[in-house]
Amino acid sequence: MNRAAFGLAGGASVLSILGIASACLEQAAPVADAAAGPPIFEVDPFWPRPLPNHWILGSAIGVSVDSRDHVWIIHRQDTFDERTEINAVADPPTAECCAPAPPVLEFDPDGNLVGSWGGSSDEYDWPQSNHGITVDHMDNVWIGGNGENDSHILKFTRAGDFLLQLGEPFMRSGSNHPENFWRVAEVNIDPEASEVYVADGYGNKRVAVLDVETGEMKRYWGAYGNAPDDAPIPAYSPDDPPAQQFRSPLHCTALSHDDLVYACDRASDRIQVFQPDGTFIREAFIAPETLGSGSAWDIAFSHDPGQRFIYLADGSNKKVHVLDRESLEVVSTFGGGGRQAGQFYGVHSIAVDSRGNVYTTETYEGKRVQKFVFRGFGAAGSGEQGPAWPRAEGR
Repeated sequence: MNRAAFGLAGGASVLSILGIASACLEQAAPVADAAAGPPIFEVDPFWPRPLPNHWILGSAIGVSVDSRDHVWIIHRQDTFDERTEINAVADPPTAECCAPAPPVLEFDPDGNLVGSWGGSSDEYDWPQSNHGITVDHMDNVWIGGNGENDSHILKFTRAGDFLLQLGEPFMRSGSNHPENFWRVAEVNIDPEASEVYVADGYGNKRVAVLDVETGEMKRYWGAYGNAPDDAPIPAYSPDDPPAQQFRSPLHCTALSHDDLVYACDRASDRIQVFQPDGTFIREAFIAPETLGSGSAWDIAFSHDPGQRFIYLADGSNKKVHVLDRESLEVVSTFGGGGRQAGQFYGVHSIAVDSRGNVYTTETYEGKRVQKFVFRGFGAAGSGEQGPAWPRAEGR
C-alpha cells in the first residue's frame, strides 16, 4: 500500500473509531429518576467531528438545539490572530491552514456539520458583534448583537434564508423607549403566546417582550419588575445591598415549561425569576464573591418534564452550576478552568437536547463547542464534580 492510500485508509479508520467511541458514549447513558440527586455528565471528546476546509472557530458566543436535536452555534469571525491562526486566507496565503468558519454552524446529533451560513448581506444588517443564537419551535434561527451600534435582531430559516429584521442599527434610545432596543444579548421565544423575550442588556437594562411576527414591543421591565433606570450603578460588591436595577450586561432570558421567566444579571452574580407580566418572584445569588464579569452567564433546564434542575454557565469561574429549580440552591457543579476536554475557558452559552445532553460554547480564547453526555442522576450531595471526564469501569 502506498503512503497516500495508507493515509486515506488510516483517516477512514480514525473517523470510524471516533464515530464508534461517540456512539458508545451515547448508548451507555442510563435511564434514571430525576427524584435522585443531581445529574451526572461525561464529556464526549470526539464531538463534534472535525470541520471541513481547514475551518476553525473564533469566540463561540451562542448555542441552541432544534426540534431534531441538531445543535446550532454562532461564533465571531473577527476574533482571530491574523498572523498565526488564519494563514490560509492571507493575501497571499502563507500556509494551508486555517480559515474562519462561517458564523452559523449546524451539527447533527453525531457531530457532523450539516449546515453553515451567515455574514453580511444587502438584505439585512449583520450585527457588528453577533451575540447569542436561538432556534425556535419552527426551527427558525434568531440572532442578536452586542456591538456598540447593534440595536436589532435577525430571523432566518434553518437554511439561512432571511425572514425578518426587528429594529435598526444605531438606535440608542434608552431602557424606557417603547420601540428601540440596544445591544441585545439573547432572545427566547414563547410559541404559545407568540412572544419574543429579549435580554436587552448590554446597552439597555431590561427584559423586553415583543410580538413574534411584527416586533411590536408589548412590555418591558427591569430588576425586581421595576421600571428600568439607566443611571450608573456602582460596581458589584457582595457586601452591598442588592442593586435595584440590572447591571450591564443582562445576559440571558430563559422560559421554563411552567411559564416562568429567568434572567441572568451577570455582573451582579444573580438570577431573577418573574411571571410573564414582569411580576418579580424570587432571586438567587450564585458564587457571590465573583467580581468583574460575574457568574450568571446563561441558563438551560434539565430535560425531565418538570425541569427540576437549572444549568447555569459561569464563564468567570469556568464551570457549570447545577441548581435545584425550586429552591435555586446550587446542588452540584461540573467543569473547571483549562483547555482539556471537560474543562472550560470562558464558558458562555449552554443548551440541552431531548436526551438530556448538555452543549456549551466558549468565548474569548476558548473558541469551541463541547458536548456533555447525560449519565443519569447521582447521589444527593454530589457537590463539585470537577471536569466531567469519562469514568473508569467499576467507579
